[in-house]
Amino acid sequence: MSTFTIFLILIIFVAFLLVIVIMVQNPKGGGLSSSFGGGGTQQLGGVQKTTDFLDKSTWTLAALMLALILLSNISIMKSTGTADSKAFDPNAVQTVLPIDPAPSDNNTPGDGE
Repeated sequence: MSTFTIFLILIIFVAFLLVIVIMVQNPKGGGLSSSFGGGGTQQLGGVQKTTDFLDKSTWTLAALMLALILLSNISIMKSTGTADSKAFDPNAVQTVLPIDPAPSDNNTPGDGE
């Protein structure tokens, strides 16, 4: 299993977790914290912390995904060798094929016929 495959599996796993964490949140302030009964002035002892945890986990997973994507790009560059172009290699050998002349025609102008 190559390193790129490992990074790809990790990226898919982090993306799945990120989707779950974002879907649990509610953009209007409800979300998971309101399902525990924390809608009014009376709040349970960890409901505010749930919103903070979801917010921090979203940013952490997003940063982790960015880092994994960059590392996978580096692993691709290492596995293919160099990123230099072969066009700038002075030691490259190029085979030049001769140009095939146009087929001769028996009735070409200028033959004097």
